[in-house]
Amino acid sequence: MFFASDNWAGAHPLIAGSLVEAAGGFASAYGASDLDKRVEKSFSEIFEREVAVFFVGTGTAANSLALASFNRPGGQIFCHREAHVNVDECNAPEFFATGAKLVPIDGPAGKLSPEALAAAIGRFPPDFVHGGQPMAVTITQATEAGTAYTLDEIAALSGVTKKAGLPLHMDGARFANALAHLGTTPAEMTWKRGVDILSFGGTKNGCWCAEALVLFDPGKAQQMHFLRKRSAQLFSKSRFIAAQFDAYFRDDLWLTLARHANGMAARLATGFAASDKARLAWPTGSNELFVIIRNDAMKTLQDKGAVFYDWPAGPDLKATMREDETLVRLVTSFATRQADVDSFLSAL
Repeated sequence: MFFASDNWAGAHPLIAGSLVEAAGGFASAYGASDLDKRVEKSFSEIFEREVAVFFVGTGTAANSLALASFNRPGGQIFCHREAHVNVDECNAPEFFATGAKLVPIDGPAGKLSPEALAAAIGRFPPDFVHGGQPMAVTITQATEAGTAYTLDEIAALSGVTKKAGLPLHMDGARFANALAHLGTTPAEMTWKRGVDILSFGGTKNGCWCAEALVLFDPGKAQQMHFLRKRSAQLFSKSRFIAAQFDAYFRDDLWLTLARHANGMAARLATGFAASDKARLAWPTGSNELFVIIRNDAMKTLQDKGAVFYDWPAGPDLKATMREDETLVRLVTSFATRQADVDSFLSAL
């Protein structure tokens, strides 16, 4: 009963097998192999337009390089207060952007609102040199709260960024989970709604180590070659990242895995709805659930081998909780079994 993180899950057998298949023989290095080029073409097909693709090893690297590519002196990067770039990346985005600053914005359910974003950007008028200048906006899809922006919400935020002359970055560590939840296409959830650059994650959804930067305007990709090399993210044997994505996309495996993870989360949510010991803190749209659980029930679950994290509750949510309750996070994955879900619910 492992619900600590989708990072705890291993690699799907087909993806693990792709590494073995790519291990034989010789191939051009540093992204020049036939396999690298074929997978880059697959990205363009998936996103319904020509894109520039840069393989990297981690989501932190993808996010940091994406934001560094927009660097301006005194740059201000606008994000949600709970965004991974703000709380879980050891200041890497600011480090790689050589002095840019993250500007966290509050918002319910892990989401930015157009109004709050516009107000935050407005705090930095172009003629006030002391405050720095707006540089970029980043959103996470699915969010750190497990929710997913709707297509209209993405378009509304893009409208604010474009009015301010700023690029919009999407952290897609759980891109496939959000996509499966919305039942839309990669193009509709990104560039057709005004997203300029995407951190495309595969590691949380069945890959071993596969992340990619996707630039929707290849004409702006030249500097990324140098940024990636300088940050030590240009793998000599990048065909092993390409091999994972090759298997990931084949027969829509990536969407199958995401639907399974989301389905296991939905099964948990249904069980909580019938329980008097646990309840959802808020509805989610991915494979992450945030649950308010009685402390005695939490101890019982942990004693029976369930693994999950307790989570800090904000003041508004805390006010709705009893003293004997704790907020916890549960994350399902492609490897979560229905039996594990049912065992967890039975132990409540």
